[in-house]
Amino acid sequence: MSERNLVVLSAGLSQPSSTRLLADRLAAATGRALAGPPQIEVVELRDHAKDVANNLVTGFPGGELRKVLDQVAAADGLIAVTPIFQASYSGLFKSFFDVVDNESLVGKPVLIGATGGSSRHSLALEHAMRPMFSYLRAVVVPTAVYAASEDWGSSGDGAALADRIDRAASEFAALVDRRPAPPRPDAFDEPIPFEQLLSQTQN
Repeated sequence: MSERNLVVLSAGLSQPSSTRLLADRLAAATGRALAGPPQIEVVELRDHAKDVANNLVTGFPGGELRKVLDQVAAADGLIAVTPIFQASYSGLFKSFFDVVDNESLVGKPVLIGATGGSSRHSLALEHAMRPMFSYLRAVVVPTAVYAASEDWGSSGDGAALADRIDRAASEFAALVDRRPAPPRPDAFDEPIPFEQLLSQTQN
């Protein structure tokens, strides 16, 4: 089986952030659940906020944003984690997916997670995040993971959060493992024109 390529998107605004911590724990649990060790690319969206804003204005990705968009399109699976503000995903998170190509997530397994100050905001995963990815025709795993502030504290129920992470990661890994590996590019699909080869030999 070929190595799986996963992209992890964290929309946390601070450094360090609980959003990145949750993203890392989801990625680690997925790595353990997959049939083979994956290649994991972690992207902090705040590092690309300016390029995202420019893309919304100009219609063209600049800087490193083009590379990130290509990574998302080529990934076997996507882990996407955002902080919750005003009972929904962050503006940066939404703006990033506004510039993602409409076809990039079709049929792609996606594991969604979110962080917030209170557990009462957990429904944002089902009312905001899941519908957005469904609109983009991604395959969202049944279990979404929300981590409130109390989940990280010494008095919180860390075991319950760990159980949710492991369950979601197992569902995600099963989808990724079943997904056909993308075909390798064939060098003969786009042969170099004979005139170009001839000109190179004459130089």
